[in-house]
Amino acid sequence: MKILTAGDHFVTNGLLADALHDRLGAPFDHAELTLPWPHTPFGPVGEVQEASDAEDALIAALPGVRVAVTQMAPFTERALDAADALELLVCCRGGPVNVNLAAAAARGIAVVATPGRNATAAAEHTVALLLAAKRAVPRTHAGLAAGQWRSDLYAYGECGTELGGSTVGLIGYGAIGRKVARVLHAFDARVLVHDPYTDPADAGPHVELTGLDELLAQSTAVSLHARLTPETAGLVDAARIAAMPPGAVLVNTARGGLLDYPAAAAALVSGHLGAAGFDVFDSEPLAADSPLRSAPNVVMTPHLAGATRETAHRAARLSAEAVADHLAGRTPQGLVPAAAR
Repeated sequence: MKILTAGDHFVTNGLLADALHDRLGAPFDHAELTLPWPHTPFGPVGEVQEASDAEDALIAALPGVRVAVTQMAPFTERALDAADALELLVCCRGGPVNVNLAAAAARGIAVVATPGRNATAAAEHTVALLLAAKRAVPRTHAGLAAGQWRSDLYAYGECGTELGGSTVGLIGYGAIGRKVARVLHAFDARVLVHDPYTDPADAGPHVELTGLDELLAQSTAVSLHARLTPETAGLVDAARIAAMPPGAVLVNTARGGLLDYPAAAAALVSGHLGAAGFDVFDSEPLAADSPLRSAPNVVMTPHLAGATRETAHRAARLSAEAVADHLAGRTPQGLVPAAAR
């Protein structure tokens, strides 16, 4: 049996191979393809998104491969045409956006994702951005590094606010949102959640499910955790930012397409938003002329919320478990339903 691992410089071929050997036990024919991400940014390739531009190399590696495991390989229709023996494709990320799911389904190829692999990392990063934004950590650090001792920032009109006792709204309540909610509860925050796909009986005792308008009106901090779909694209627009309380904090570690960033930058400049923390953007890398670069009270990171070594190990382990389940005739966790393809 031939297995192709198309690793990169985060979820490496070494991690994938070690996990497969540990889980499968029996030897297998192993082929490798090393993708350039993250040293080279991902982007659209053909009809798929967030992929490494290595379509030709993938096509050359696919003949005879029964199982493929990857995070960033571009499984376009053209690539799948070359997959003459492929029966299982494991995409070791939360969603298989780099896979043409309809083309895979038409060829009878099972597709598996690994949702939750980076939930801990992304949740911790979300809370870090929220705290840094609320307490103006980037601004005060920059001042101190420049030789300023701003004790005047202790003034009532300048100092930050606490998570304890505040109301925080989470838009989206998947694996990451649930972990964020537990951390916020430990800070004694009130947590509101808007997610029309969450069963109230499964929400947990420490959150309150509510409508989006109610969440925005009541939350002094809002964090985005929804998937980007046609339904959620542009979900938090200028009008919804305006509906937030004056001085509120906005955080996005989910997907840039959920948020109107020019509107967010304008709200930061006007002071309607008190602060913001962003890890994802509507265009990546962040454009040189983005108004966010000069907006006040914003902390930004370059799409790194999921970037921990534990995430990489977890992605490899979950992928190997999916391969083992498939080969044993079991339904793998994370199997993408045919109806979604």
